[in-house]
Amino acid sequence: MRQIVLDTETTGLDPAQGHRVIEIGAVELVNRRPSGRTYHQYLQPDRAIDEGAQDVHGISAEFLADKPRFADVVDEFLAFVSGAQLVIHNAPFDVGFLDAELARLDRGRIEDHCTVLDTLALARDMHPGQRNSLDALCRRYEIDNSHRELHGALLDAEILADVYLAMTGGQVSLSLDGRESGQAATEATRRPVERPPGGLRVIHPTAEELAAHRDRLAAIDAASADGCRWRD
Repeated sequence: MRQIVLDTETTGLDPAQGHRVIEIGAVELVNRRPSGRTYHQYLQPDRAIDEGAQDVHGISAEFLADKPRFADVVDEFLAFVSGAQLVIHNAPFDVGFLDAELARLDRGRIEDHCTVLDTLALARDMHPGQRNSLDALCRRYEIDNSHRELHGALLDAEILADVYLAMTGGQVSLSLDGRESGQAATEATRRPVERPPGGLRVIHPTAEELAAHRDRLAAIDAASADGCRWRD
C-alpha cells in the first residue's frame, strides 16, 4: 500500500477569496514504512500573504519571489501523489486549496488522482471530546515535535507520518516480549494460558476489605456530579 502524508502552507484561509498554496511537503509511506522519498516545493503565489498566515509559517513574499508557480510543478506533483492515498490532517482545508490550484489549470480535482484520509476526523473518532490538533496528538502519542517552532509543510508532514503510524499501529511504546514496537504477535509467539490442576482458585475479600471498598465508593459518589457508576 502506498500512502503520501501531505501538508501545505498558504497565503490565507480561504481559496474562494483567491488565497494560494505557497508550500507543499509530502512524505511517502510504502506498506506503512517511510520509503525515503519526499516531495517539497515552495511556490510563488502572485498575491500578498496575509499577516496572520505569515505569523504561522514565517514565509514571506520576498522569499517566494524567485520560486516556481504551481503551473510549473503540477506535473511533477501529480506524478508523486497519483495512485496513492493522501494522509492529511484536517484534509478539507488542504484539499480545498489543491482543488483550487488544479481548477485554475483545468486539471480536475485531487481526488481524481488519489484517495484521501483525514487524520483529524480519525482522531476525533478515536478521542472524542479531546484536543486533536497535531501538537496535541504529538503529546498524546509521545512524538517529539520540539523542533517545530513555526509551521512548515515538509516538517509537519514528517511529524504527521509519525503520529499517523502511532495512531493506527496499536501498541507503539511498550513491548513486553522484545518484539518491535507496534508489531502484532505471530502464531509462533502466542502462548496458551496454562491453568493449574483443579481449576482457578477464588479468593474472597475479607469483611475489612469489603468495608474499605464501600467507603471508597461512597467517597467517589459524593465527589462526582453523576454519582458513582460502580454502586449501580
